[in-house]
This record gives sequence, structure tokens and C-alpha cells, in this order.
Amino acid sequence: MQVNVIGLGYIGLPTAAVLAEHGIDVRGVDINAAVIATLNRSGIPINEPGLRDSVRTQMTEGRLRFSAVPDYADAYIIAVQTPVGPDRSPDLSYVHAAVDSIIPYLREGNLVVVESTIPPGTVNRHIVPQLKQTGLDIGRQLFVAYSPERVYPGNVWSELVDNDRIIGGVNEESAREAAKLYGRFVKGSIHLTDSATAEMVKLMENTSRDVNIAFANEMARISESAGINVWEAIRLANTHPRVRILQPGPGVGGHCIAVDPWFIVDSAHGDAPLTLLARTINDHTPARIVRMIESLVAGIDTPVLTLLGLAYKGNSDDTRGSPSVAILQALLSKGYAVNVFDPYTGNAYGNKSSVYEAAERSDCLILLTDHAVFRELDYTRIAAGMNTRQFLDTRNALKPADLEIHGFACYRIGTPGINRTRSREADDH
Repeated sequence: MQVNVIGLGYIGLPTAAVLAEHGIDVRGVDINAAVIATLNRSGIPINEPGLRDSVRTQMTEGRLRFSAVPDYADAYIIAVQTPVGPDRSPDLSYVHAAVDSIIPYLREGNLVVVESTIPPGTVNRHIVPQLKQTGLDIGRQLFVAYSPERVYPGNVWSELVDNDRIIGGVNEESAREAAKLYGRFVKGSIHLTDSATAEMVKLMENTSRDVNIAFANEMARISESAGINVWEAIRLANTHPRVRILQPGPGVGGHCIAVDPWFIVDSAHGDAPLTLLARTINDHTPARIVRMIESLVAGIDTPVLTLLGLAYKGNSDDTRGSPSVAILQALLSKGYAVNVFDPYTGNAYGNKSSVYEAAERSDCLILLTDHAVFRELDYTRIAAGMNTRQFLDTRNALKPADLEIHGFACYRIGTPGINRTRSREADDH
């Protein structure tokens, strides 16, 4: 069997490698010439455990190759990005371009599967009309389906195989044909439905988490005013067998939870007030953190700030939509001197080579990403180089007592100790 995977990002590349591992001849396609050049040199443009070795092995064994253009195949998987525009409306141009690129190669009996996150009804309203240019009978001669990825960055390798899979076809035969392909490597259950339902399932999964996080962030603000430790309150609430509150933080990032709810808002035409409110709360949370930071250094002349973590999630190099980046840019726009350190993100955003360099002459450390390495730093050495020993933890990653022994004044969001910043927060939600 031959498969083309269109789009070699955080989902497409691992999917291509997994397919090749299961005996399928795979061509990975991406219009980014730099990505193709890197892969053909056996380099990997993304950081995902297990991916590098798999790609190199499958290339060596001849089951995986990369190109800027598609080729004739039995199936085509579209895994390109679907961002939102400045007005928060979905940008489907990458999906449409990917479909256009494969049309010259489609033949009777082929399967086309869209994995990119899209608004409900997109396959039927937009993709199918595009594919009709082939002259093939959709659902009988050309099978079309939607199957969303459901993986967690940092654990993509196992979750692609072990997680249940949702497959929505434009008709039952299309769903069954897609199930045959995914059945080659998926160990979890495969659930068949129609394409619009599958599109909605993907959006519901991520939006439910966005709403839950917004609730946690709201509880954090209330706890600060009420003199309550929100982390302890959430821990105790979650001992209830039917309660699962997520964690507050500096905001929501990535290309799923922070984006997918906007697809629902755009499609709902005013009928998604809860989704919109949750998205608004989480979008404004980085600004709330900035106001906290400003309060902590308000009495210091020309303060120096140190941000720990640029990625949107721990132990990852992914900065897409990261609240850390939003906080950095806001602080810089206000004229603050800001150093940053993230062990995973290379030279992005002026990242320093070491945490000790980033903390030199600093007046406040702000932990924004819960990388495991931040729990293992030499805080005695860090404190020795600082002008003012203050630590703001937005992730509840460290125990205050472990920092206080090094002379730090410690603050955590969602706790009474951060209450001094409340006067600066005029536009709380």
C-alpha cells in the first residue's frame, strides 16, 4: 500500500513514520523546502521522543521518503495547519491548497482523509466540491473521510497507536475504507461516524478543556481575593468521584486548545456564549500575569526580569500560541529589561544559553513553563547572582519552602500571597 501524507508538522511527520513502521510505503509531502531538505539529510525539524530514530530507520529501509510534491498513491492523508486569522475566523487556505495539490494524482479507488482540525461541515461543504473536479463519484469511486488526531505532544508516538480513533466518512463505505487504513496501526478502538460529527468531536474535546481551564483561572483570581490557596482547593475538590478540575496557569497555548474553540464560535453565529467567554478569560490571562509582575517590581528602579520557559507546555520546544511569548512581548513593549531561558527552544526570542546567565542581576524570576528541569536547578547559585530575590510561580511547579531557604520571596497565582497585586488588576474578568 502507498500513502502520501501532506503536511509534515507535529502530526503529519509522526503519522508518516508510524505508517511506514507498519509496512506502508509512505511519501511525506511539505511545501516548505527547508523542512524537506532537513528531513532528506536525516534531520528532524520537531522535538518528539522516538521520532528521530523511527524516521531514520524507515528512510534507510526505503519505506519513507520526502518530497515537495505528491505522487500517485492509494491513500492521501492531509495534516496541514489550520490557524485562525486576526478576526479569529478559521483559515482553511492550507487545507484547500493541500487538496488542490493531490487532485491531479487521484484515481478510482483512492482514499482521501483529512486530519487537520476544521469547522463542522467543512468536508461536505468545501472539500467534497473541490474533489468533484476529479470527475470521480465521491463515496463510490473516491472515498473521503475525516479522522482527527487525538494526541498529546511529548507522547505522540504511543498515542497515535494506542488511542481510540474517530473516523467520519462522507458515507459508510468511505468510513469503512478509512478504517482499513487506520486499522493497520491503531490498537485502540476505531469508532465510525459521519464526517460532520467527527469534525465536531475534535472541537468538543479541546473546547471542553479550554472551558475547564478558564474555570480554574477564574477560581485562582477569586482565591487570591478570598485568602484561599486554589491549588489546595482544587486538589481537595478533585477527590470527589465526579469532579475533575484542571489547573490554572499563565494562559493557554498550542495549536489546539487555544485555537479550536474559535472554530465553534465562528460556526455558531452567536450561539456559543460559554465557549466565547472561556476563550476570552484564557486569552486575557497573560495580561493578568504581566500586571502581577509589574506590581512585584513596582518599587525597583529599572528592574530586570527573568522568564523561565518559552514553550506553551512542559518538556516541549513548541512555542505556538505560548502565553510565555505573549507575556515576554508585553513586558518588552512596556520597556522592561527581560531575560529568558528555556532549555528546549534554542535561540528563539533571545533565549539565554543558561539559566544562570538569564538570572544575573535579575529582580524577579517568573516561572511560566513547567519544564521538569526547573525543579532541579541550583537555586543557591541563581540567588547569588540576583539583585532582588523574588520568585513568581504561575504553574505551582515548586514548593515555596524550597525557595525560601535560598532567600526568595515566593508568590504563586491563586494564593493569598499574591494578593498585593490585586490593586493593579483593574480589568479582571
